[in-house]
Amino acid sequence: MPESPFYAKAMRGASKLVGHWLLLGQADPDRLAMILADTARVAKLGEPEETPDGATLGAWSGDATPPLWAARAATFLLLQMPAKPLPRDEFEACAWAYCWLRLRHFESLADAQAALPAHLAEPLAEALPAAWHDHQRLRLI
Repeated sequence: MPESPFYAKAMRGASKLVGHWLLLGQADPDRLAMILADTARVAKLGEPEETPDGATLGAWSGDATPPLWAARAATFLLLQMPAKPLPRDEFEACAWAYCWLRLRHFESLADAQAALPAHLAEPLAEALPAAWHDHQRLRLI
């Protein structure tokens, strides 16, 4: 089964999500990497095998694709920020939407849209329905 265009965009945007966390987080890269990994563990967003360092976080925000736990944790942390950051481009919006649907269980697209923080409703208006469609498809492993 070919990969959907949405999924490819979301995976490309995952590094942008991690980069957004690196940009807005108020600590040095090593500390931000530790916070990201600890958040993933505590919030049950994934189980990092080891805590990355700042250089790894930097690579993940560039050309290297981050693990999904890192993208989910970055989304979780960005959602907590009082500055209410927004996706900076279409790829990052796809990653936000993809991760949003994996932060908790939603019965329907309408439920996922209603639960979005108000400041993300418009920026994710196109990406969230595409993410929902992608999320509902069965993937063979």
